[in-house]
Amino acid sequence: MPISLLSFELTDTHRDWLIDRPLTIVSYIVVAVLLRYVLHKMIDRMTKPRPTVDEDSSTKRSILRPLQERAARNGVGMGDPAVRERRAQRAQTIGSVFKSGVSIVVLAWVVLQTLATLGFNVAPFIASAGIAGVALGFGAQNLVRDFISGMFMLLEDQYGVGDVVDVGDAIGTVESVGLRVTTIRDIDGTLWYCRNGEIQRVGNMSQGHAVAVVDVPVAPTANVDRAQQVAFRAVLDTVERDDLASFVLEKPELLGVNSVTAGAVTLRMTVRVRAGKQWAVRRALTGAVLEAFDSSGIESPSLMLATVAGS
Repeated sequence: MPISLLSFELTDTHRDWLIDRPLTIVSYIVVAVLLRYVLHKMIDRMTKPRPTVDEDSSTKRSILRPLQERAARNGVGMGDPAVRERRAQRAQTIGSVFKSGVSIVVLAWVVLQTLATLGFNVAPFIASAGIAGVALGFGAQNLVRDFISGMFMLLEDQYGVGDVVDVGDAIGTVESVGLRVTTIRDIDGTLWYCRNGEIQRVGNMSQGHAVAVVDVPVAPTANVDRAQQVAFRAVLDTVERDDLASFVLEKPELLGVNSVTAGAVTLRMTVRVRAGKQWAVRRALTGAVLEAFDSSGIESPSLMLATVAGS
């Protein structure tokens, strides 16, 4: 057989392995890279607001819009830098999760297509992956539940880094939010690691607005009407201070007598403030009311008890 004919036969025999299949695999890889790039760009477009003059038009197609509408319903100004920063951080977190999922799906597709091109039967791999997934689901139910709960917490914006929350077992400031674990630092400095799947309820004290509740006790023998007038006047004057005026959203309200016991009559006043500022406002108002009581001669329960014990 001539050498040229043998060469032609060999080339024709191995053409499929030397040219066709490598080109097919390369085409799959190119398509996967382009698909991943396009999907990542779409996710970035959805999660990152485009800077334009009109804030509403720049975010009408953004995933941030539900967060904006929720904040607007809660009475939070959309021009607040803290609100914008929180919105952007939440959207970036959700975008990173989506992009990781897209990368995993595209990589799995490329691997399966490559194996099929090389002549492997991918059906057993798919069946094995399904069986392994079922076994993993039964063996790691808590882990799967943690991840699913974490995804919903991120999508629903239940809380974020810096929020003061009550999750039942821990009350404090959120330091990190992950798909599996949320870390919370309480007032004593203890760092709590809370699995997302075990969080049954969340009380967020840093979203929308808050209410500073001021309870001040007076002696049962004191003039309650006069005590209320003095306390409310002190609260009205205090909220006008420069260091507190920016925190107050509405005019304070005097609710009146909240409780009566043998040793004290408790007066209650409330004021709507910015989220996270209720504790500072409450401390300032309580101190101002106590000073007003002292200067006006309104007896406190401790003073009355001391007088009775001395007599």
